[in-house]
Amino acid sequence: MTAATGDETNYLVGLNLADRRVVVVGGGTVAQRRLGLLIASGARVHLISRAVTPAVEGMATAGQITVELRGYRDGDLADAWYAIACTDEPDTNAAIVAEAERNRVFCVRADNARFGTAVTPASASYDGMSIGVLAGGDHRRSAAVRTALVEGLQSGVVADTAESPAAGVALVGGGPGDPDLITVRGRRLLARADVVVADRLAPPELLAELGSDVEVIDAAKIPYGRAMAQEAINAALIEGAKAGKFVVRLKGGDPYVFGRGYEELEACTAAGVPVTVVPGITSAISVPSAAGIPVTHRGVTHEFVVVSGHVAPDHPDSLVDWSALARLKGTIVLLMAVERIEAFATVLMEGGRPVDTPVTVIQEGTLRTQRTVRADLQTVAARVKEEQIRPPAIVVIGPVAGFSVDAG
Repeated sequence: MTAATGDETNYLVGLNLADRRVVVVGGGTVAQRRLGLLIASGARVHLISRAVTPAVEGMATAGQITVELRGYRDGDLADAWYAIACTDEPDTNAAIVAEAERNRVFCVRADNARFGTAVTPASASYDGMSIGVLAGGDHRRSAAVRTALVEGLQSGVVADTAESPAAGVALVGGGPGDPDLITVRGRRLLARADVVVADRLAPPELLAELGSDVEVIDAAKIPYGRAMAQEAINAALIEGAKAGKFVVRLKGGDPYVFGRGYEELEACTAAGVPVTVVPGITSAISVPSAAGIPVTHRGVTHEFVVVSGHVAPDHPDSLVDWSALARLKGTIVLLMAVERIEAFATVLMEGGRPVDTPVTVIQEGTLRTQRTVRADLQTVAARVKEEQIRPPAIVVIGPVAGFSVDAG
């Protein structure tokens, strides 16, 4: 007799399928969705189907699964530890389940879970944990709860441990501005911080989520000028960690893209403080994307260069070979360049870049206050002044800067 799985009789368990034979019958999109986790578990997956999707074919070509292009035959579950019936033929699925019961093999019936002997939970992986939710066959409900659990863990609303993080420093990239664009790991560590040292460009909404017991240090207001400010920031990180606290250095964008992240890592390491680096979504790519501009495009550009504009082209501290940049045909993305945009445009034109090269300037990208100004090298300085564009802003130079979905 087939066990009923639509009620609350299911026993949730984790199966060790590593190097064990799993048979999947059916090669459509239902099978395709389930194969990834089976492959990741280390199972020896054998799939039987008259036809398969391109993705399933790719898994076979890569040697991740074996495939037989034929219909199901009784006896196909020999030596299997687990089976999934996911054809579009109910009678065939019923026959697969019947064979599985005779062989005492647990079997999922994808078209009608109540008639199988196993149910696939709504699942997710999170920081070394596997999460599975069953809701009596109500897949929408189990998926919704699964997603809510993962989001809760990611945001720190749901704790995955009773232990506080070890004392140390995490350099966390907060992304380009929209608080939803911080990485999952970054948000999780931020939720567990005792001290947060925040940059001016770090998403302020993330700070509003912190508990009242979290000390927030505004790095933008640390005095004594730029060089001394960095030394003061380093000192705040080290002192907090040595006091037994978990300190998060929250930056805009990515810590290692003009963010002085490596300087802070060096200072902490020299002081014997452990450091974790969490990459962030850099504004150099994400802000153009938010404005509808790809920094690369097939047949248009084969390279893009990200350049700091914090010093003028003729400044003795400049490390940029502007004449070489001018000769490139690809995309140039300028950060911190709005205040000197006329000088940068001039040096590029003098170096050979056509005066009609498209330029797009995006202010406060990814935020609701985002503004976009389109021009070319010859007119961009005037347009920036006319539109009163102010930092933070990203400048994109090259053919892709002329792209617009509105242009068709």
